[in-house]
Amino acid sequence: MSEQVAEQTPVFRTPEQEQAAKGANTPDPYDMPLEEINPVNAHLFADNRWQPVFERLRAEDPVHFNEIETAGRYWSLTKYDDIKAVDADWQHFSSAHGISIGFRLDADVPQGLFEQSQPPFISQDPPGHDEQRKTVTGIVAPQSLATMEPLIRERTCNVLDSLPENETFDWVDNVSIELTTLMLATLFDFPLEDRRKLTRWSDVVFAIPEPGGVVETQEEKRDEFIDCVTYFSRLWEERRANPGNDLVSMLAHGEATKDMEPMEHLGNLLLLIVGGNDTTRNSMSGSVYALNQFPQEYDKLIANPGLVPQMVAEVIRWQTPLSYMRRTVVEDIEVGGKQMKAGDQVLMWYVSGNRDEDVFENANDLIIDRPNARNHLSFGFGIHRCMGNRLAELQLRILWEEILKRFEKIEVQEEPKRTFSSFVKGYTYLPVKLQRKA
Repeated sequence: MSEQVAEQTPVFRTPEQEQAAKGANTPDPYDMPLEEINPVNAHLFADNRWQPVFERLRAEDPVHFNEIETAGRYWSLTKYDDIKAVDADWQHFSSAHGISIGFRLDADVPQGLFEQSQPPFISQDPPGHDEQRKTVTGIVAPQSLATMEPLIRERTCNVLDSLPENETFDWVDNVSIELTTLMLATLFDFPLEDRRKLTRWSDVVFAIPEPGGVVETQEEKRDEFIDCVTYFSRLWEERRANPGNDLVSMLAHGEATKDMEPMEHLGNLLLLIVGGNDTTRNSMSGSVYALNQFPQEYDKLIANPGLVPQMVAEVIRWQTPLSYMRRTVVEDIEVGGKQMKAGDQVLMWYVSGNRDEDVFENANDLIIDRPNARNHLSFGFGIHRCMGNRLAELQLRILWEEILKRFEKIEVQEEPKRTFSSFVKGYTYLPVKLQRKA
């Protein structure tokens, strides 16, 4: 019995142990004045100490106001029902001013690069949003997914079969990034030998310039985007002459997008790269981490592989790969008893709504057969609901179907390194070991 317990005990620290290890250097959100709590603090997520911040806000101030010099006025919605209501109400809460705080895909680089650009459709309201989104949704239609499934499975098998046994390696780089980048390359019909450029551009989009970071300066970020436009300009010219069934061809020939210049396409291009990369790859890494955090659920999955589809939905809820989405108030309005002004930013904290105990019992726990896991907010709600949600679920389902066929268990060796961002909730390094089945 003791050996069994030992086998189920994670060898890395739990979030609670990690919090305790930080000691006095980590301010307790319950010891702070409520008005001083600022959830848009990237350190909270990089250090994995965001949970108590949102627990307090949900309990005491679910529509929470901040005003800071770098970002202006913004409200944080932390309860499930408030988030869902605002996400569905594009008439009063617009996407046209950006999807993250003080930031839009066509404005977070030095002035001048995007003078002729158009915002991506995620940063538009109807009718522009609907027209441009319709241009590319065919690639993730059910028939298209059915066609892609054998290729996704083949590539997943190849990647898993190449992994070392009884040797520590980085799951993020060797599996999560590799599989999502292969998928992106397929969606864009992008040269496979250059596929890691897609990962790099995705990382750069929401990177905070800092010494030693993904990018160190805004000028470096600008140069990366110019490289992206230059590369895709060549692909656009090729696809205009010889279209295929890929995202570049769809943008080059769609009624709402065909007359755009390459630079004008950049917003949509970056949106599709990030949407196809960050969310799925961080859910792939999060699934391994979560099942190690809750070893009894891992055992349940091994005993009943038929639970994989339910597990996938629960992992996406538990991980929440994008912490929030932003809207902007169109006209003065009341939400949760608070008066918002036209122009205020509203952050819908999906990561908090997915941990709302009024909706999800024992919300901090991973429960792979949770009956209402599919009610999660991770894909958004309303007209901006993630268009690639079914593709993400398909990739995760295939990954775990093939994992369970091959490996006894994937064991996390130590706490992962996490993304320095309050927007992208992910992992940059996850050391694991695995043992193949006899």
